Amino acid sequence: MESEPGFFSRMFLAFLVFFKVLFDGALAGRVQRAVEGRVEPALLPQPAPAEVKAVVPAAPAAAEKKPDGNAHHPAALHLLAIFQREGRLIDFLQEDITAFPDGDVGAAARVVHAGCRKALSTYLKLQPVMAQEEGSSVTVEPGFDAARIRLTGNVVGKPPFKGQLKHKGWKVSDVTLPPPPHGMDVNVVAPAEVEL
Repeated sequence: MESEPGFFSRMFLAFLVFFKVLFDGALAGRVQRAVEGRVEPALLPQPAPAEVKAVVPAAPAAAEKKPDGNAHHPAALHLLAIFQREGRLIDFLQEDITAFPDGDVGAAARVVHAGCRKALSTYLKLQPVMAQEEGSSVTVEPGFDAARIRLTGNVVGKPPFKGQLKHKGWKVSDVTLPPPPHGMDVNVVAPAEVEL
């Protein structure tokens, strides 16, 4: 059995998957089908939990693009470069922080957080998926969009479901990310620095 990745490895993986899903419609469709439990059994790491019996309406099928093994996602790589430039995100994630005291990690995290938050608010306009306050009671009506609302806990039966809002969710309402500079190799998200 493979060991589970550590917290920072999972955080970095979540970051990469976020941008891959954001800019690759075909991958987003596969992830959505996996979250809804509609993927081929051979692709599932384990069977879906037995207690999940909710009927989730299928999302409209998006036009699938042919996968290109060498295709890159310039906008995602450009945004990653911006996070590196503004918050040194890659440096932080690539550093083995296990030997550092918690205070040092916290201080570094504040710098990374401030820079990445600035970049995020500059180029992406985010809004909550649900406007209610976290912790409030909500009703999930029939026909809900499973890409917008994830049901957790003891999910049995058919909607409407009544529950407690644990996380508002986030959606991007506007992207103002400029294109990468012409001629720039988008695969270089942080150039090497040589001081003379």
